[in-house]
Amino acid sequence: MGKNLTKRSEDYSKWYNELVVKADLAENSAVRGCMVIKPYGYAIWEKMQAELDKKFKETGHQNAYFPLFVPKSLFEAEEKNAEGFAKECAVVTHYRLKTNPDDPSKLIVDPDAKLEEELVVRPTSEAIIWNTYKGWIQSYRDLPILVNQWANVVRWEMRTRLFLRTAEFLWQEGHTAHETKQEAIAETAQMNDIYADFVENFMAIPVIKGRKTESERFAGAVDTYCIEALMQDGKALQAGTSHFLGQNFAKAFDVKFTSKEGKQDYVWATSWGVSTRLMGALIMTHSDDQGLVLPPNLAPIQVVIVPIYKGEEQLELISRVALEMKAALGQKGVSVKYDDRDTMRPGAKFAQYELQGVPLRIAIGPKDLEKGTVELARRDTLSKTFVAKDDVVDTVTDLLQEIQNNLHQKATEFRDTHITEVNNLDEFKEVLENKGGFISAHWDGTAETEQKIKELTKATIRCIPFDFVAENGSCVYTGNPSKTRVLFAKAY
Repeated sequence: MGKNLTKRSEDYSKWYNELVVKADLAENSAVRGCMVIKPYGYAIWEKMQAELDKKFKETGHQNAYFPLFVPKSLFEAEEKNAEGFAKECAVVTHYRLKTNPDDPSKLIVDPDAKLEEELVVRPTSEAIIWNTYKGWIQSYRDLPILVNQWANVVRWEMRTRLFLRTAEFLWQEGHTAHETKQEAIAETAQMNDIYADFVENFMAIPVIKGRKTESERFAGAVDTYCIEALMQDGKALQAGTSHFLGQNFAKAFDVKFTSKEGKQDYVWATSWGVSTRLMGALIMTHSDDQGLVLPPNLAPIQVVIVPIYKGEEQLELISRVALEMKAALGQKGVSVKYDDRDTMRPGAKFAQYELQGVPLRIAIGPKDLEKGTVELARRDTLSKTFVAKDDVVDTVTDLLQEIQNNLHQKATEFRDTHITEVNNLDEFKEVLENKGGFISAHWDGTAETEQKIKELTKATIRCIPFDFVAENGSCVYTGNPSKTRVLFAKAY
């Protein structure tokens, strides 16, 4: 499983790709642009799923499942949504193959098996869901509908990278229907807050909450809220979005309800989602030149115990102590692996668990048994210490919390020192070129200026932060008046 990772400072992109593969998280598949998520990577995703699912259910949401295929006519119903995703759509036109008469070892598409209506492989599910909701909603008594689905979607990306951008990816997508505009806006804000809380406190990644500009909004949304994170190379990553859809989809699919006053009105809607892209955020926020660094909350193995021994007799004595320790930690809810494989030397095991980001490693040898101590190594600081055997359980539980907090603090310090205020285009370019990170700058509010800055610098407006106060200034590009700063960055 050799480490030998390219250094981040030499080639960040190469470092990232190597780390994903060597840490056994994922690999490219036989399908162009699609990935195989390996068991270790999937175990991390399952931890994310479980925590988010719990938060969704605590706020009254239920899981459901909708079809992978969307009839083209339904997909076309909401014009902005259809136009926004059209270039990324995979389309099913036939439902059968047959043997090639010219070469019986090959199959060809059966021309007689053409679908009456083409099917879009879902890039997102608003169309099929709102067509379904039409049958579910008649009266205000049927509202709100608070539904989430865990699913895969397909967006035919041309340039792909494991976890960050793949043609097929996993995600959750919430789709809610409400009686009033105020309720739908409150839902949009609530879900964005849930994402922020999850990414900050569970993944130890600091985020900035804000709203997208019109050109960066979800196709078909009236407003898009987002959480933006900063990666170690100074590029931003959109970690989650929550959309206020207004009545756009209700009008497109004619979803009306009878109000308490007996009037007919269109339903108000939201949708919101995060994806396996969060795996990319996790890797790029915390990891180092030795490999993956996992916050304990997300680590499939929080503690690994490695025996150091010569001969079966020593192994037996060490195993007795190790398994007692494993059981005691397990009772405290700590996930522990005891690695007594005889096919790898201890040094190779250390390297493997370092590469895979296991937060704490315990080594036990014959001398440790004599002294009644163990060696404890932290993955986040790479520091080692000796701990009395009887103190291991308390020390480990305290340290796991300390590591979680330390990773969040370290990432927050990096982010905060990489938010730079600029007041003209020269400063903007200089910071972007030499420092990176978020650039806080005045913008005149027009899509034209936003596009020009993007063409000139490749930086986009990541968000208009909610916590920015009004401040009169001049746009860095046009010099026109501006009422607030926004955050620009190059992004994944």
